[in-house]
Amino acid sequence: MATFSRRRLAAVALVAAGTLLATAACGGGDDPAEGGPVTLTVDVFGQFGYDELYKEYMAAHPDVKIVERGTGSNLDEYSPKLTQWLAAGKGAGDVVAIEEGLLVEYKANPQNFVNLLDHGAADLKGNFLEWKWNQGLTADGKQLIGLGTDVGGMAMCYRKDLFAKAGLPTERDEVGKLWPTWQDYIKVGEQFKAKNTGASFLDGATNTFNTVLLQTAGNTTGYSYYDTADKLVVDSNPAVRQAYDTTMDIIDSGLSGKYGSWSEEWVSAFKQSKFATIACPAWLTGVIEGNAGPGAKGKWDVADVPGDGGNWGGSFLAVPKQSKHRAEAIELAKFLTSAKGQIGAFKAKGPLPSSPQALEDPAIVDSTNAYFSDAPVGKIFAEGAKSLKPVYMGPKNQAVRTEVENAVRTVELGQRSPEQGWNDAVGNAKKAAAK
Repeated sequence: MATFSRRRLAAVALVAAGTLLATAACGGGDDPAEGGPVTLTVDVFGQFGYDELYKEYMAAHPDVKIVERGTGSNLDEYSPKLTQWLAAGKGAGDVVAIEEGLLVEYKANPQNFVNLLDHGAADLKGNFLEWKWNQGLTADGKQLIGLGTDVGGMAMCYRKDLFAKAGLPTERDEVGKLWPTWQDYIKVGEQFKAKNTGASFLDGATNTFNTVLLQTAGNTTGYSYYDTADKLVVDSNPAVRQAYDTTMDIIDSGLSGKYGSWSEEWVSAFKQSKFATIACPAWLTGVIEGNAGPGAKGKWDVADVPGDGGNWGGSFLAVPKQSKHRAEAIELAKFLTSAKGQIGAFKAKGPLPSSPQALEDPAIVDSTNAYFSDAPVGKIFAEGAKSLKPVYMGPKNQAVRTEVENAVRTVELGQRSPEQGWNDAVGNAKKAAAK
């Protein structure tokens, strides 16, 4: 899903983390009773939208029972547990989700995973966007670690009622035309702020920073914090500094609600209508609906994102070698990542398929989202999916990203100046990369 380190729903994170801890000792694939159905444990973070797919699969495979762990959990909590289970050789699920920003780290130890190429996966290559398939391969191309789930796609989700209150256009096509660039987005934000609606223009700085970074990197260097030789370039890649400076302009204009992404305050801000816009990859639509609740149905809509597209997010399903039911787990992973599986997940929670066949299917192309004012989300997100430009992420991408975003937050909260924040970002990123 969905990302980038952050398909994180903090409202249920503590519960989910507790569930992960409680079940870790049992490990994936332990059956509840001898002679009973095979139990497959699927480890995920955030919302992958698999509930109905599980039911369908179990109905067709009465000898299989599926248990999902970690639903809604914070990726920053999920990933260390998965790393721990893999290192210990026990505790991981039979099928595990791996976020794209962490994939390089896991590919460094391919011995922990089943090579899906040895189990017929090579025949599935055409079912995935070429770059998505290639991301799942080890550097030598001899092992396929995971099958792709979704890709990001970018848009801007906004509150129509708050835009109307500020005297701004509310129709999605008109709204998209307001901000062809991020500087235009800031100008619109300043107009919104002047109307004193009681809400901030955007949720917080880190979501926007990450959006601008991945958009800029995808359209220029093709990488963000690490180059393709795995050299840390946080202070030399112009895409990083450009995204930082744009975010500082947003902060300086007083447009941010200063809500830390995935925090309890952030979740509450959705329910309390405390901000008007949020940078919105496809998978985030499900998060917004879950956080804002049924009372906000029809108040949200989806418009074009400032700048030129972009890709934020995307995950993979892998089968750890420690699984006691590898054959069954492989078949389940294939089903969930099939075109049919990806379409089902999109309908349930919004993650955009990485399957070309799914992206061309009327179920995606013609889909609308009632919660988001019947926005043609299939058209909005799927049209540019085939031309998405992936951004390379290096071995310590997650740790580095965390440090950079923490530095952005200190400036947003008034604790550091922009230049001090930048120095912190570079220095702490280098420390994180060296660990």
